[in-house]
Amino acid sequence: MQRRIASIGIVIIFSWLFGKEGLWLPTQIASLPLEEEGFQITALDIYNPEGVSLKDAIVNLGGGTAEFVSPDGLLLTNHHVAYGAVQRASTRGKDYLTNGFLAATREEELPAPGTTARILLRAEDVTDRVLDQLERNLSPLDRERQIKAHIQALREEVESEGEDLEARIAGMYSGREYWLFVYRRFDDVRVVYMPPLAIGNYGAEIDNWMWPRHSGDFAFLRVYATPEGRGREYDPANVPYHPQTYLKMSTHDLDPGDVTFILGYPGHTNRYRTSYAVRYNLERAYPRTLREFRLVMDLLDSVSMGNHIAELKVAGRKKGLANYLKKTQGMQEAMERAGFLAEKQQFEQDLTAFLQSRRKWRKRYGDVLPALEEHYRALAARDPRDHVLDLFGWLGGTLAANANGIVYTVMEREKPVAERDPDFNEKDVQRRVERLRYSYYSYYEPAEEALLTWVLTESQRLPTGMRIAPLDDLIREQGTPAQAAAYLVENTTLDSLPLVQAWYQASSEDLRQSEDPLLQLALHLYPLLEEHRRWAETWNAEMKDLRQQYISAVEQFRRRPIYPDANGTLRFTYGRVAGYSPRDAVRYEPQTTLKGVIEKDTGVEPFNLPPALRDLETRKDFGDWIDPELEDVPVAFTHQCDITNGNSGSPVLNAWGELVGIAFDLNYEALLADWRYDENLERTISVDIRYVLFVTQKFAGAERILTELGY
Repeated sequence: MQRRIASIGIVIIFSWLFGKEGLWLPTQIASLPLEEEGFQITALDIYNPEGVSLKDAIVNLGGGTAEFVSPDGLLLTNHHVAYGAVQRASTRGKDYLTNGFLAATREEELPAPGTTARILLRAEDVTDRVLDQLERNLSPLDRERQIKAHIQALREEVESEGEDLEARIAGMYSGREYWLFVYRRFDDVRVVYMPPLAIGNYGAEIDNWMWPRHSGDFAFLRVYATPEGRGREYDPANVPYHPQTYLKMSTHDLDPGDVTFILGYPGHTNRYRTSYAVRYNLERAYPRTLREFRLVMDLLDSVSMGNHIAELKVAGRKKGLANYLKKTQGMQEAMERAGFLAEKQQFEQDLTAFLQSRRKWRKRYGDVLPALEEHYRALAARDPRDHVLDLFGWLGGTLAANANGIVYTVMEREKPVAERDPDFNEKDVQRRVERLRYSYYSYYEPAEEALLTWVLTESQRLPTGMRIAPLDDLIREQGTPAQAAAYLVENTTLDSLPLVQAWYQASSEDLRQSEDPLLQLALHLYPLLEEHRRWAETWNAEMKDLRQQYISAVEQFRRRPIYPDANGTLRFTYGRVAGYSPRDAVRYEPQTTLKGVIEKDTGVEPFNLPPALRDLETRKDFGDWIDPELEDVPVAFTHQCDITNGNSGSPVLNAWGELVGIAFDLNYEALLADWRYDENLERTISVDIRYVLFVTQKFAGAERILTELGY
């Protein structure tokens, strides 16, 4: 209890310079006022480029984050991060997704298909190497192509040092800086314990992004490696990986006002976008996403309902769509509620006045905002047609995506190197081909036909002048979009994984001679997609240059340091355990308990609590996991950390660097957070580590895991 008093007793004097806001790079941690905030560890304890630190326990896990919690490679992450792998591992009679999974021994630990763990070895500022020796007076497009060539060379240099090494060079501040991140890659990840859906996804989409929250959103996995500690694919000879360090858990009570921090891999934010980007999303992108995702989810329901195997096949795709659908809805509502467009416009007026008042800034940045506005006009003018072209390779299903991928790969490979897409890379192609098998775990032919029908139907909504001739011709020949889709699915060979993998090694002449209708359609679409790609490449290069200037102008205007937008690289954020008030006369407390889990139980999905868990509450069989102040088992809590997608599964640590929770969500009222941080409203939602341990021990009886964790 003395530790708790020490943290609360510190006077909270938070620097205007930083606030609670910030997705800080590891190298920026030393500049933050950690001691003033109550941290009992130093910046070097968190991130030490020369030695072992907490960052060495953090794992990039696919689209999320995880953390080592034992010396034998035991990982802790979110249930929803492990969801896809467990869905792919589920089969008839072995529905691990619904029923959960527990390995009684290490030999029983379940391979998690398609799951890759990446451990950060080092981060290095390589701005000089990337930007040096660029020719002068280049167009934005030519400059970007040279930058990508330098990045590719650097990446190949690093990855040649080891087969399990993976290099990523990430641009910061829209390309003002470039950082090299070197990872060790592990493709043998296994499931140790996955709670049943009725615990891990309790409340499902009704509760998603909402507070109060009562889901046990966690899962235990394990990383396996060669006996020498190198990464490779699944192999029975692999052994548990031994990380340099792992996180220790704290089961001390967690109180409002306690400092917390997060290390994780946030995916993408738009903190430095303009009013033109806001308008584009409000008027075009968000309404379109809401309409399309609802339609696609309804389609997937219609072709799978009542067929349990089919429901398992489409479960991963549906969950991803539902998650982003609700987030998009929340972002749209938050923008409208906050008057965010007008707020951005006012900021730009103030920025313009500042720039005009100083000759140096007027000359350097005075034309940036008008140029950005013009670029969004150009995007909007092409948007409907380009979007349908994108749909064919994105939401059109596995078959269409593979047809497009094959044609793109073959055509790019045969071009002279100087004319290729600068993002084309043979090593990436090899990895993509190796991982194709994971997409076929979820292959379900009726879903493929339904998705293709939908995309073809969408193409018929395009106005004259934007029509896509190959799609129009196909529909005219077959009669209707549904008949055209049926023809493609019935006559393609791309439902065969070995044939798909072989096609990636074919020649363009092989493709032209093919009688596969999907490949022929992809060939006819390729010139249109190529023109779209080249236009987008130019647009993005010009926008990158303009955004870099805009960020520099904002920095001059604000006169304070800024952090780069999230881009999938390791970041640090911190804040205190706190509730919030979403509207007048409503106040949410920062902690939920097992009592609330029971109160929500209706016996009907998604609030169908397992009887064994309810029985534990009835008998007050809480073990060592009760909070003496709450007089109950704590389930989840809210705190001020600044996160986004990709942070799912991130460790929540206390002032001593001990694990107290796992981040899994933001509150719905603060979904504007990708665009703007609001200290009074934005809250990270995290599962309390004591609920993780309670469910693992008392519900699952997983004493093997508790022993490994030191309990």
